[in-house]
Amino acid sequence: MEHTPAERINWQASGNEHFTGSVSNGPLSRAADRSLTALAVMFQPGARSDWHSHPDGQVLYITSGAGRVQTEDGQTVNVSAGDVVYTPPGEKHWHGASETSHMMHLSLTTGGATEWLPGKVSDEDYRR
Repeated sequence: MEHTPAERINWQASGNEHFTGSVSNGPLSRAADRSLTALAVMFQPGARSDWHSHPDGQVLYITSGAGRVQTEDGQTVNVSAGDVVYTPPGEKHWHGASETSHMMHLSLTTGGATEWLPGKVSDEDYRR
């Protein structure tokens, strides 16, 4: 068994290449073959990811705060602590915090790297 106290999680700024606003992440998985990617991701109010998809889909478990997730076809859900969102393989989507709250989620993916799509999520899409 290996225990990592919360204060020892290696949080890193996510940068602005694939995000808008202040976002940080902390790796949680230790699978040597990278079969599972588990990240804790913290979005500050108004922060969001760019459009992206995952080869095997993605499970998001919202641990605190409030936010939203939107698919390319315009389906939008407002999420809060305790909610689970599943995006199937290849579904283009984005996720982030609401304008007035932070949002932290656990992201669970398998099957390789995230496919980041060109362009940022517009303010219009974000507020939709």
